[in-house]
Amino acid sequence: MYKLHNIDGKAKRGELHTVHGVIQTPVFMNVGTAAAIKGAVSTEDLKQVKCQVELSNTYHLHVRPGDGVIRKLGGLHKFMVWDKPILTDSGGFQVFSLTSLRKIKEEGVYFSSHIDGKKIFMGPEESMQIQSNLASTIAMAFDECPPYPATREYMKDSVDRTTRWLVRCKDELNRLNGLDDTINKNQLLFGINQGGTYEDMRIEHAKVISELDLPGYAIGGLAVGESHHEMYRILEAVVPHLPQNKPTYLMGVGTPQNILEAVERGVDFFDCVYPTRNGRHGHVYTNHGKMNMLNAKFELDDRPIEEGCGCPACTTYSRAYIRHLLKAKEMLGMRLCVLHNLYFYNSMMEEIREAIENNRYSDYKAEKLERYNNGN
Repeated sequence: MYKLHNIDGKAKRGELHTVHGVIQTPVFMNVGTAAAIKGAVSTEDLKQVKCQVELSNTYHLHVRPGDGVIRKLGGLHKFMVWDKPILTDSGGFQVFSLTSLRKIKEEGVYFSSHIDGKKIFMGPEESMQIQSNLASTIAMAFDECPPYPATREYMKDSVDRTTRWLVRCKDELNRLNGLDDTINKNQLLFGINQGGTYEDMRIEHAKVISELDLPGYAIGGLAVGESHHEMYRILEAVVPHLPQNKPTYLMGVGTPQNILEAVERGVDFFDCVYPTRNGRHGHVYTNHGKMNMLNAKFELDDRPIEEGCGCPACTTYSRAYIRHLLKAKEMLGMRLCVLHNLYFYNSMMEEIREAIENNRYSDYKAEKLERYNNGN
């Protein structure tokens, strides 16, 4: 159940009650594709960096180790020793990203595994069955994430098929949640809005899927090549046509600036690989912008990455030491940068929630962007 605590402009402050705990929103979900955050981050670490929701990848876990294996071991929570909410994507994004390895049909998608070339079929029912085996808190509907740019004709066919698939997902998950041997009988289904950069198609699709009265709704198919301006334009168009009393999730986004802009437009769930991917390359986020820890200017710098930061890196280690680790290709350097970045993102979401509660989100956003963009 989703409770709205306050609305400041369009920015929403709420909480989603789940079988695995309460998610305070707006929230950034930390991406653990193969049931682990890349960068040698443990589930104990996740608690230390204020992670509320871990996100894992249905397609990748189906390929390896296999969702049947995870089911036999008691589901994803037991498997990775994490007792808070988990969201699993549907495999739909791989339909987009593994273009050369797949064929889309009405019944579903035929894949070749990116690991060993083995033939895989995934449709709405199969995606729900895999996610039920994983026993995640939130399951995402199986959809097609169309390429950018796409013709209007292609997009219409794709969106219509995504709608038909969503109905099949809902029916199948209801069936699975009613079975005696299902691990998580309270699994929630989020539908996904598609339509590329065609505003009218987005709005019409939002209206259609809203009628299904799902626990939450995502906006997919953005951050796939369009400009930030186009993404914000689509959010302004479509968010008002999704239920305000349900979570609104912008998939795969983004930078701190993207998140601040999207919250102002009514989005309250986010995920992105940026903090972990950039951290593994020595790029760290701070309130004064992004820093490259490999820069020579940090060689003798005994300050933390960011003064006042409470993350495991900043409370213990210097910029000079972290730079040395990265230059020496020691895994600890990568790990410390990832932990810092996740802490930065999760702390920013805390600040966002507090600002909305106090009806000062607009001022907070302006101040945050001013400091972040100008490095002061």
